[in-house]
Amino acid sequence: MSEERHGILDGAIAPAVNTRLFGHEEAEQFLARTYRSGKGHHAILIEGPEGIGKATVAFRFANHVLSHPDPESAPERIADPDPESGVSRQIASGASHNLLYLARPVDEKTGKVRTAITIDEVRRAGHFFSQTSGTGNWRIVIIDPADDLNRNAANAILKILEEPPKRAMFLVLSHAPGKLLPTIRSRCLPLKLSALPDEAMRQALGQLGLSISEPQAGPILSLSKGSVARALKLANYGGADIIEAFEKLLGEQGPAARRTMYKLADALSAKDSDVAFGFFTEHLGEFLMEQARAAAIAGDLGRAEHYARLSASITEQLSIAGAYNLERKQTILDILATVAA
Repeated sequence: MSEERHGILDGAIAPAVNTRLFGHEEAEQFLARTYRSGKGHHAILIEGPEGIGKATVAFRFANHVLSHPDPESAPERIADPDPESGVSRQIASGASHNLLYLARPVDEKTGKVRTAITIDEVRRAGHFFSQTSGTGNWRIVIIDPADDLNRNAANAILKILEEPPKRAMFLVLSHAPGKLLPTIRSRCLPLKLSALPDEAMRQALGQLGLSISEPQAGPILSLSKGSVARALKLANYGGADIIEAFEKLLGEQGPAARRTMYKLADALSAKDSDVAFGFFTEHLGEFLMEQARAAAIAGDLGRAEHYARLSASITEQLSIAGAYNLERKQTILDILATVAA
């Protein structure tokens, strides 16, 4: 399967057109109250695990602000956007003069989404503010996620955050705020979103047409970890099979282990397997850190250090493989052999 219409997973609804939100009512109430008070911060860091609705929260709040440009007369709650309103139609089509969405761009040569948000994308923000200055309207920039800013782009965003234009607002999304420049974090008001509880997950997946039968509910909700994106990867990108194959490999030896290893490597290096490969590397990283944490709690510091070093080594190996476009299948085989040893 392909990733994705500019990062939108198969089966998902793009945040710009999503009219429903589940599990983040308190966060939306906070945003509505602070905006209505007229004392809202010019930059809000919306942080939390990937795939829980951060971008949907950002677009809904942007719609709220642009629909009610006078804070004092704005409603006390954020309503579901009206798809037929002028503001909603402009946001959905990407034609709003008052909203700019910054994300990893598509490489025109390969047609794939780039690995980082570049300085060229941030320059669009400068042009955006210069084009709309003097109109008196709110100008909102959504950065999704700021974790993907490369160093030059992050420094450029920082300069704008330090001296923001009048009636400008930044909605900065982050899956891992600890990786952001401390100076960027210090200039933002943090708003932490939590992984979705089971009922909210059921509602969100139901909206996407992914209903969960009772026998499947426990495992899927457990493996999803409160993330709709993770649930879609499990259901639509073979994520559940990847986890099963990896766990099977850990319990095998000799020829059986090699067969499982090659089967998994073939699946993860096939055409249009970028999402599945990303899911696997995330799962592997979580597995290694869980092993390190469990060993540390048990007092086996040597084993904990082993898994921590292994995690760092594999992260570096994946980074090098990506930078030099090394053969993915061989990279996966090397990693699996190391983990299973």
